[in-house]
Amino acid sequence: MSNPLIARHVASMSGYTPGEQPRGQRLVKLNTNENPYPPSPAVAAALAAVDPASLRRYSDPLAVAVRQRIAEIHGCPVEQVFAGNGSDEILALATRAFVNDDGSVGYFVPSYSLYPILADIRQVEKRPAPLTANYGWQLPPDYEASLFFMANPNAPTSLQHDKATVAEFCRTFPGVVFIDEAYADFAPHNCMDLATAAGNRNTIVMRTLSKSFSLAGLRFGYAVGPVELIQALYKIKDSYNLGAIPQKLALAALNDLDHMHANVKRILATRARLTQELRKRGWRVLDSATNFLFARPPDGDAERVFNQLRAAEIYVRYFPGPTTGDSIRITIGTDAEIDTLLENLA
Repeated sequence: MSNPLIARHVASMSGYTPGEQPRGQRLVKLNTNENPYPPSPAVAAALAAVDPASLRRYSDPLAVAVRQRIAEIHGCPVEQVFAGNGSDEILALATRAFVNDDGSVGYFVPSYSLYPILADIRQVEKRPAPLTANYGWQLPPDYEASLFFMANPNAPTSLQHDKATVAEFCRTFPGVVFIDEAYADFAPHNCMDLATAAGNRNTIVMRTLSKSFSLAGLRFGYAVGPVELIQALYKIKDSYNLGAIPQKLALAALNDLDHMHANVKRILATRARLTQELRKRGWRVLDSATNFLFARPPDGDAERVFNQLRAAEIYVRYFPGPTTGDSIRITIGTDAEIDTLLENLA
């Protein structure tokens, strides 16, 4: 019997299941798409320079300094930038800002498993859109939703949708299109110019510092889009949604793009090597545009491989189900970590 003190829709829903966070000295952690390399030294310097006495005051509620840097990077006014406590906060705010109680949330399947959870929290209709058998773009011609979440590149498939197709969809879609570009720095192209384009009325592009900037533990994300939509997010955010330390460290990281690009280059080289090695062994590996691979073992028994690796303290991600259950998701780690993975797979 459910607890009457808990809202009925919360009691009946399933919560989001994050990737396992194991603890140990010898483990190889390739399950949550973290960056295997440290962030910019400028981040450490900024952290060391924090005066603890300054923490008695509230942080800047509008994160102006770091938003100005983001606006500079993307060539847009600061009014088009929203800064949030990780990308997940921004996704949740979008379901509150752009979806009426009788509205709906759309998303591709398979994709980021938080999207339907956010719709359940809002108690609005879910409108999942299955991808093709090869995880390609597929939407009914009459498809509609109040808000459409599009991870591009997509997780867990690692594939990137064609930009012309995305642009046409944004142009004709009646609701808000929210392009989640968590992995954009590992991809051959991105859609940020759709968010900053003159005349854009409905498209928001979101980024995070968790992946390419090596700052998953910082919890900093941002979104760029039409001023009116960004202002709507600011109306409903927490009063001080970003602490002073995350703002300072994010600014330091964003001021050292060269360091981020160097780390990305290393990851792309390792990604290419792992892809080649797995394919030589008979694995089906999709052409990744991310910092992970979505790979099917030769016999299709991904659950067995997942469990055997876990027993060896090598952690990858397994998503049961008819569309994803034959593959595992492997985060690109250091070359040494990938060597250990390959040795165990042998």
